[in-house]
Amino acid sequence: MLLTGTFSRSVDEKLRVAIPKCLRAAIDGEPGCPLYVAPGTDGSLAIYTEKSFAHLAERLAGASPTQQNVRAFTRLFYARAQRVELDKQGRVRVPAELAELAALGGEAVLLGVQDHLELWGVERWREYLTVRQSHYDEIAEAAFDREADGDNR
Repeated sequence: MLLTGTFSRSVDEKLRVAIPKCLRAAIDGEPGCPLYVAPGTDGSLAIYTEKSFAHLAERLAGASPTQQNVRAFTRLFYARAQRVELDKQGRVRVPAELAELAALGGEAVLLGVQDHLELWGVERWREYLTVRQSHYDEIAEAAFDREADGDNR
């Protein structure tokens, strides 16, 4: 499953966000399909399928529990991650505390990011793009340099 694309989404008063049909097809998302909404990075939320959430858990389980950053991330991540389900209209309800964490308003941006989705408040996404897009080449080079060194985190 390779998730890609950028989608403008509305967030209704019940904090529901529609997942586009092409992404639902990529994740085999039928009504009742379990998904996990969790804190993401850079002020976003991450939305995982059950399979990708389990894969992430396996990777975390392989990290040393004696490392302070591993313990802190594990606590902060799992304490706020919540299981949600797709409704019949292909929407997920974002838990209120996570919507607040990501500063979601009436409009949001949904990204396909390899094995998960990211949900961003519109302003945060614009700020992120403004800062990072002009450095795309350097970011790409650094990302692939780590991979060449065998550090493909």
